[in-house]
Amino acid sequence: MLSILYLVLESIAVILPILLAVAWMTILERKVLAATQRRVGPNTVGYYGILQPFSDALKLIIKETVIPGSANKVLFYLAPIIAITVSLLGWAVIPLGQGLVISDFSMGVLYTLTLSSLGVYGILFAGWSANSKYAFLGAIRASAAMISYELILSSSVIVVILLAGSFNYTKIIEAQQAIWFIVPLAPVFILFFIAILAETSRTPFDLQEAESELVAGFFTEHSSIIFVFYFLAEYSSIVLFSAVTSILFLGGYNFPELFINNTFLNLQACVLGLKTCAICFVFIWFRATFPRVRFDQIIVFCWTALLPVVMAFILLVPCLLIAFDLVVV
Repeated sequence: MLSILYLVLESIAVILPILLAVAWMTILERKVLAATQRRVGPNTVGYYGILQPFSDALKLIIKETVIPGSANKVLFYLAPIIAITVSLLGWAVIPLGQGLVISDFSMGVLYTLTLSSLGVYGILFAGWSANSKYAFLGAIRASAAMISYELILSSSVIVVILLAGSFNYTKIIEAQQAIWFIVPLAPVFILFFIAILAETSRTPFDLQEAESELVAGFFTEHSSIIFVFYFLAEYSSIVLFSAVTSILFLGGYNFPELFINNTFLNLQACVLGLKTCAICFVFIWFRATFPRVRFDQIIVFCWTALLPVVMAFILLVPCLLIAFDLVVV
Protein backbone atom coordinates (compact mmCIF):
# COMPACT_ATOMS: atom_id res chain seq x y z
CA MET A 1 0.00 0.00 0.00
CA LEU A 2 2.80 2.40 0.90
CA SER A 3 4.63 1.60 -2.34
CA ILE A 4 1.51 2.44 -4.38
CA LEU A 5 1.04 5.70 -2.46
CA TYR A 6 4.70 6.57 -3.02
CA LEU A 7 4.35 5.90 -6.76
CA VAL A 8 1.22 8.10 -6.95
CA LEU A 9 2.95 10.96 -5.11
CA GLU A 10 6.01 10.58 -7.31
CA SER A 11 3.85 10.79 -10.44
CA ILE A 12 2.05 13.89 -9.14
CA ALA A 13 5.41 15.50 -8.35
CA VAL A 14 6.36 15.09 -12.02
CA ILE A 15 2.99 15.88 -13.65
CA LEU A 16 2.30 19.15 -11.79
CA PRO A 17 5.57 20.86 -12.85
CA ILE A 18 4.97 19.66 -16.41
CA LEU A 19 1.49 21.23 -16.48
CA LEU A 20 2.98 24.46 -15.10
CA ALA A 21 5.71 24.27 -17.76
CA VAL A 22 2.99 23.94 -20.41
CA ALA A 23 1.29 27.07 -19.03
CA TRP A 24 4.55 29.03 -19.12
CA MET A 25 5.28 27.69 -22.60
CA THR A 26 2.09 29.32 -23.90
CA ILE A 27 2.96 32.74 -22.43
CA LEU A 28 6.56 32.39 -23.64
CA GLU A 29 5.35 31.67 -27.16
CA ARG A 30 2.99 34.65 -27.20
CA LYS A 31 5.68 36.96 -25.80
CA VAL A 32 8.35 35.81 -28.29
CA LEU A 33 5.94 36.06 -31.23
CA ALA A 34 4.92 39.54 -30.07
CA ALA A 35 8.55 40.63 -29.83
CA THR A 36 9.25 39.18 -33.29
CA GLN A 37 6.26 40.97 -34.81
CA ARG A 38 6.96 44.28 -33.01
CA ARG A 39 3.87 44.30 -30.79
CA VAL A 40 3.22 44.14 -27.04
CA GLY A 41 1.61 40.76 -26.50
CA PRO A 42 -0.13 39.70 -23.23
CA ASN A 43 0.52 42.40 -20.60
CA THR A 44 -2.67 42.84 -18.57
CA VAL A 45 -3.31 39.75 -16.42
CA GLY A 46 -0.65 39.68 -13.70
CA TYR A 47 2.75 41.30 -13.75
CA TYR A 48 4.01 41.48 -17.36
CA GLY A 49 1.09 39.22 -18.34
CA ILE A 50 2.50 36.09 -16.69
CA LEU A 51 -0.92 35.01 -15.37
CA GLN A 52 -2.53 35.08 -18.83
CA PRO A 53 -2.36 31.25 -19.29
CA PHE A 54 -4.42 30.70 -16.13
CA SER A 55 -6.97 33.28 -17.29
CA ASP A 56 -7.26 31.53 -20.66
CA ALA A 57 -7.64 28.14 -18.98
CA LEU A 58 -10.40 29.44 -16.68
CA LYS A 59 -12.20 30.99 -19.66
CA LEU A 60 -12.17 27.70 -21.57
CA ILE A 61 -13.18 25.60 -18.55
CA ILE A 62 -16.32 27.64 -17.78
CA LYS A 63 -17.46 27.71 -21.40
CA GLU A 64 -20.39 25.56 -22.48
CA THR A 65 -19.48 22.23 -24.05
CA VAL A 66 -21.25 21.90 -27.40
CA ILE A 67 -21.35 18.45 -29.03
CA PRO A 68 -22.71 17.86 -32.57
CA GLY A 69 -25.98 15.95 -32.48
CA SER A 70 -24.74 13.22 -34.84
CA ALA A 71 -21.37 12.77 -33.12
CA ASN A 72 -20.18 9.55 -31.48
CA LYS A 73 -20.11 10.92 -27.94
CA VAL A 74 -17.93 8.18 -26.44
CA LEU A 75 -15.10 8.63 -28.94
CA PHE A 76 -15.69 12.39 -28.97
CA TYR A 77 -14.74 12.57 -25.29
CA LEU A 78 -12.20 9.75 -25.44
CA ALA A 79 -10.05 11.32 -28.19
CA PRO A 80 -8.73 14.32 -26.20
CA ILE A 81 -8.20 12.09 -23.14
CA ILE A 82 -6.01 9.79 -25.25
CA ALA A 83 -4.05 12.78 -26.55
CA ILE A 84 -3.26 14.28 -23.11
CA THR A 85 -2.62 10.87 -21.51
CA VAL A 86 -0.11 9.83 -24.17
CA SER A 87 1.76 13.14 -23.92
CA LEU A 88 2.01 12.95 -20.11
CA LEU A 89 2.98 9.26 -19.99
CA GLY A 90 6.11 10.10 -21.99
CA TRP A 91 7.64 11.78 -18.94
CA ALA A 92 7.78 8.49 -17.01
CA VAL A 93 11.17 7.55 -18.52
CA ILE A 94 12.77 11.02 -18.77
CA PRO A 95 15.72 11.33 -16.31
CA LEU A 96 15.63 14.80 -14.76
CA GLY A 97 18.92 14.13 -12.99
CA GLN A 98 21.12 11.29 -11.84
CA GLY A 99 18.62 8.84 -10.33
CA LEU A 100 15.73 11.34 -10.70
CA VAL A 101 13.43 9.31 -12.95
CA ILE A 102 10.12 7.55 -12.33
CA SER A 103 11.15 4.45 -14.30
CA ASP A 104 14.70 3.93 -15.53
CA PHE A 105 13.39 1.65 -18.28
CA SER A 106 16.06 -0.13 -20.32
CA MET A 107 14.00 0.42 -23.49
CA GLY A 108 13.08 4.03 -22.74
CA VAL A 109 13.63 5.23 -26.31
CA LEU A 110 11.29 2.57 -27.72
CA TYR A 111 8.74 3.50 -25.04
CA THR A 112 8.81 7.14 -26.21
CA LEU A 113 8.49 6.18 -29.88
CA THR A 114 5.58 3.85 -29.09
CA LEU A 115 3.68 6.57 -27.24
CA SER A 116 4.39 8.98 -30.08
CA SER A 117 2.77 6.53 -32.50
CA LEU A 118 -0.27 6.08 -30.25
CA GLY A 119 -0.90 9.83 -30.36
CA VAL A 120 -2.29 9.36 -33.89
CA TYR A 121 -5.36 7.62 -32.45
CA GLY A 122 -6.40 10.70 -30.48
CA ILE A 123 -6.39 12.72 -33.70
CA LEU A 124 -8.17 10.08 -35.81
CA PHE A 125 -10.89 9.53 -33.21
CA ALA A 126 -11.48 13.29 -32.94
CA GLY A 127 -11.98 13.72 -36.67
CA TRP A 128 -14.13 10.65 -37.16
CA SER A 129 -16.30 10.91 -34.03
CA ALA A 130 -17.35 14.53 -34.74
CA ASN A 131 -19.13 13.43 -37.96
CA SER A 132 -17.93 16.62 -39.64
CA LYS A 133 -16.21 16.67 -43.01
CA TYR A 134 -13.93 19.53 -41.94
CA ALA A 135 -12.75 17.77 -38.78
CA PHE A 136 -12.39 14.47 -40.64
CA LEU A 137 -10.30 16.05 -43.41
CA GLY A 138 -8.06 17.69 -40.79
CA ALA A 139 -7.65 14.34 -38.98
CA ILE A 140 -6.69 12.52 -42.19
CA ARG A 141 -4.12 15.16 -43.10
CA ALA A 142 -2.67 15.22 -39.57
CA SER A 143 -2.44 11.41 -39.42
CA ALA A 144 -0.77 11.18 -42.84
CA ALA A 145 1.84 13.76 -41.86
CA MET A 146 2.50 12.19 -38.44
CA ILE A 147 2.82 8.65 -39.82
CA SER A 148 5.17 9.85 -42.58
CA TYR A 149 7.49 11.78 -40.27
CA GLU A 150 7.37 9.04 -37.64
CA LEU A 151 9.70 7.09 -39.92
CA ILE A 152 12.18 9.99 -40.06
CA LEU A 153 11.96 10.40 -36.29
CA SER A 154 12.64 6.75 -35.47
CA SER A 155 15.38 6.46 -38.10
CA SER A 156 17.20 9.49 -36.64
CA VAL A 157 17.00 7.94 -33.17
CA ILE A 158 18.51 4.69 -34.51
CA VAL A 159 21.67 6.61 -35.45
CA VAL A 160 21.97 7.93 -31.87
CA ILE A 161 21.40 4.44 -30.45
CA LEU A 162 24.16 3.05 -32.69
CA LEU A 163 26.54 5.64 -31.24
CA ALA A 164 25.46 5.21 -27.60
CA GLY A 165 24.97 1.44 -27.69
CA SER A 166 21.81 1.53 -25.55
CA PHE A 167 18.07 2.28 -25.60
CA ASN A 168 18.23 3.63 -22.04
CA TYR A 169 18.12 7.43 -21.66
CA THR A 170 20.50 7.46 -18.70
CA LYS A 171 23.13 5.48 -20.59
CA ILE A 172 22.71 7.72 -23.63
CA ILE A 173 23.43 10.71 -21.39
CA GLU A 174 26.47 8.97 -19.88
CA ALA A 175 27.78 8.21 -23.37
CA GLN A 176 27.98 11.98 -23.99
CA GLN A 177 30.40 12.73 -21.14
CA ALA A 178 33.23 13.40 -23.61
CA ILE A 179 31.26 15.15 -26.37
CA TRP A 180 27.61 15.87 -27.09
CA PHE A 181 26.17 13.90 -30.00
CA ILE A 182 25.07 17.11 -31.72
CA VAL A 183 28.72 17.67 -32.73
CA PRO A 184 29.33 14.45 -34.73
CA LEU A 185 25.65 14.06 -35.66
CA ALA A 186 24.69 17.64 -36.57
CA PRO A 187 22.90 16.62 -39.83
CA VAL A 188 20.99 13.91 -37.95
CA PHE A 189 19.98 16.48 -35.33
CA ILE A 190 18.52 18.67 -38.09
CA LEU A 191 16.56 15.72 -39.50
CA PHE A 192 15.34 14.79 -36.02
CA PHE A 193 14.21 18.34 -35.28
CA ILE A 194 12.31 18.58 -38.58
CA ALA A 195 10.58 15.29 -37.69
CA ILE A 196 9.48 16.47 -34.24
CA LEU A 197 8.16 19.70 -35.76
CA ALA A 198 5.89 17.58 -37.96
CA GLU A 199 5.13 15.18 -35.09
CA THR A 200 3.86 18.01 -32.89
CA SER A 201 2.05 19.72 -35.82
CA ARG A 202 4.08 22.90 -35.54
CA THR A 203 4.84 25.49 -38.21
CA PRO A 204 5.62 24.98 -41.06
CA PHE A 205 3.98 21.53 -40.77
CA ASP A 206 0.68 22.65 -39.19
CA LEU A 207 -1.42 22.48 -42.35
CA GLN A 208 -4.08 20.39 -40.58
CA GLU A 209 -4.85 23.49 -38.51
CA ALA A 210 -5.04 25.92 -41.43
CA GLU A 211 -7.91 28.21 -40.47
CA SER A 212 -8.51 29.39 -44.04
CA GLU A 213 -9.42 25.96 -45.37
CA LEU A 214 -10.07 23.60 -42.45
CA VAL A 215 -11.59 25.94 -39.84
CA ALA A 216 -9.49 24.47 -37.00
CA GLY A 217 -8.39 21.02 -38.15
CA PHE A 218 -9.30 17.77 -36.40
CA PHE A 219 -10.64 19.54 -33.26
CA THR A 220 -13.01 21.85 -35.16
CA GLU A 221 -16.05 20.60 -33.20
CA HIS A 222 -14.35 20.38 -29.79
CA SER A 223 -14.86 23.19 -27.28
CA SER A 224 -14.58 24.04 -23.61
CA ILE A 225 -12.69 21.64 -21.32
CA ILE A 226 -12.18 18.91 -23.94
CA PHE A 227 -10.48 21.46 -26.20
CA VAL A 228 -8.19 22.34 -23.27
CA PHE A 229 -7.00 18.71 -23.28
CA TYR A 230 -5.83 19.05 -26.89
CA PHE A 231 -4.19 22.36 -26.08
CA LEU A 232 -2.35 20.81 -23.12
CA ALA A 233 -1.41 17.74 -25.17
CA GLU A 234 0.16 19.84 -27.93
CA TYR A 235 2.30 21.96 -25.65
CA SER A 236 3.14 19.06 -23.36
CA SER A 237 4.42 17.17 -26.42
CA ILE A 238 6.54 20.19 -27.40
CA VAL A 239 8.17 20.32 -23.96
CA LEU A 240 8.56 16.52 -23.93
CA PHE A 241 10.25 16.36 -27.33
CA SER A 242 12.43 19.32 -26.36
CA ALA A 243 13.60 17.34 -23.32
CA VAL A 244 14.15 14.23 -25.47
CA THR A 245 16.18 16.29 -27.96
CA SER A 246 18.29 17.64 -25.09
CA ILE A 247 18.96 14.09 -23.90
CA LEU A 248 19.73 12.58 -27.29
CA PHE A 249 21.90 15.37 -28.70
CA LEU A 250 22.82 17.87 -25.96
CA GLY A 251 24.00 15.58 -23.17
CA GLY A 252 20.84 15.77 -21.06
CA TYR A 253 21.70 16.84 -17.51
CA ASN A 254 25.46 16.65 -18.17
CA PHE A 255 27.44 19.69 -17.08
CA PRO A 256 31.03 20.38 -15.99
CA GLU A 257 32.13 18.22 -13.05
CA LEU A 258 32.66 21.25 -10.82
CA PHE A 259 28.93 21.88 -10.61
CA ILE A 260 27.67 18.30 -10.84
CA ASN A 261 29.58 17.16 -7.75
CA ASN A 262 28.56 20.12 -5.60
CA THR A 263 27.02 18.56 -2.49
CA PHE A 264 25.11 21.73 -1.57
CA LEU A 265 23.29 22.27 -4.82
CA ASN A 266 22.41 19.75 -7.51
CA LEU A 267 22.12 21.64 -10.78
CA GLN A 268 21.42 18.65 -13.02
CA ALA A 269 17.66 19.24 -13.29
CA CYS A 270 18.31 22.95 -13.87
CA VAL A 271 20.79 22.14 -16.65
CA LEU A 272 18.29 19.87 -18.40
CA GLY A 273 15.62 22.55 -17.93
CA LEU A 274 17.78 25.24 -19.55
CA LYS A 275 18.57 23.00 -22.53
CA THR A 276 14.88 22.13 -22.88
CA CYS A 277 13.95 25.83 -22.79
CA ALA A 278 16.49 26.52 -25.55
CA ILE A 279 14.87 23.89 -27.80
CA CYS A 280 11.39 25.24 -26.95
CA PHE A 281 12.58 28.68 -28.03
CA VAL A 282 13.65 27.21 -31.39
CA PHE A 283 10.11 25.80 -31.79
CA ILE A 284 8.71 29.31 -31.33
CA TRP A 285 11.40 30.84 -33.51
CA PHE A 286 10.42 28.52 -36.38
CA ARG A 287 6.75 29.48 -35.98
CA ALA A 288 7.64 33.16 -36.20
CA THR A 289 9.90 32.66 -39.22
CA PHE A 290 8.60 30.05 -41.66
CA PRO A 291 5.35 30.14 -43.64
CA ARG A 292 3.00 27.18 -43.82
CA VAL A 293 3.65 24.85 -46.77
CA ARG A 294 1.18 22.88 -48.88
CA PHE A 295 0.18 19.40 -47.78
CA ASP A 296 1.62 17.73 -50.89
CA GLN A 297 4.93 19.52 -50.24
CA ILE A 298 4.98 18.12 -46.70
CA ILE A 299 4.63 14.53 -47.88
CA VAL A 300 6.94 14.85 -50.90
CA PHE A 301 9.64 16.49 -48.75
CA CYS A 302 9.46 13.57 -46.31
CA TRP A 303 9.59 10.66 -48.74
CA THR A 304 11.85 12.05 -51.47
CA ALA A 305 14.21 14.36 -49.56
CA LEU A 306 14.50 13.38 -45.90
CA LEU A 307 14.10 9.61 -46.08
CA PRO A 308 17.06 8.93 -48.45
CA VAL A 309 19.31 11.16 -46.32
CA VAL A 310 18.44 9.53 -43.02
CA MET A 311 18.83 6.04 -44.54
CA ALA A 312 22.27 7.06 -45.78
CA PHE A 313 23.27 8.03 -42.23
CA ILE A 314 21.95 4.71 -40.87
CA LEU A 315 24.42 2.98 -43.23
CA LEU A 316 27.25 5.49 -42.81
CA VAL A 317 27.47 5.66 -38.99
CA PRO A 318 27.95 1.91 -38.30
CA CYS A 319 30.48 1.73 -41.14
CA LEU A 320 32.50 4.54 -39.54
CA LEU A 321 32.23 2.94 -36.09
CA ILE A 322 33.59 -0.35 -37.42
CA ALA A 323 36.25 1.31 -39.58
CA PHE A 324 37.68 3.27 -36.63
CA ASP A 325 37.11 0.48 -34.10
CA LEU A 326 34.62 2.53 -32.07
CA VAL A 327 31.94 -0.14 -31.68
CA VAL A 328 30.21 0.07 -28.26
CA VAL A 329 30.01 -3.33 -26.60
